[in-house]
Amino acid sequence: MVYQEYLHHLDEIEGRLKRLEAAIHLEATESERAPVIQALQTLKGVAEVIATSLVAEVGEFRRFRNPKQLMAYAGLVPSEYSSGVSRKQGRITKSGNAHLRRVLGEAAWCYRYKPAIKGKIRKRQEGQSPKIQDIAWRAQDRLHRKYMKMVSRGKHHNVAITSVARELLGFIWAIACEAERQMKTSTAI
Repeated sequence: MVYQEYLHHLDEIEGRLKRLEAAIHLEATESERAPVIQALQTLKGVAEVIATSLVAEVGEFRRFRNPKQLMAYAGLVPSEYSSGVSRKQGRITKSGNAHLRRVLGEAAWCYRYKPAIKGKIRKRQEGQSPKIQDIAWRAQDRLHRKYMKMVSRGKHHNVAITSVARELLGFIWAIACEAERQMKTSTAI
């Protein structure tokens, strides 16, 4: 009887997951913010769920004047200890949006692998502007090199991933702002 109850509970959880994934897919394809969600998916490691989470957590990306403000909002900037002339930077502040940090950390793990545009990424990039595709390629190249350089210098993998996540957020800001600009010009016409 207990075994049957566990199976029934797992079936309920799977049903809930399917309903949530369907709602996320609907949001990613048919909502007002769908063009931004689609544009963010051109990045490696940023598929539908992560792109939708980013847009839900941040809202309008253009409200941040530069990527550093967005990085501070996410709590991915180093803490600082300063007194007089001395200035020391420490660990990340973690004073921002914890869900945003977690989602970025998950996406950053994909940059351990060599840059390539194939398979699902190629399909997600179809129909996007060349400018957005260029930003996504530069992100792959730069973030992979950054990860490899940090790990080869002896940094712990988690430290390297946090650093990659911070820079990834800068590329996300650039793509989202470009997509928002394109949305604005297409509605003005």
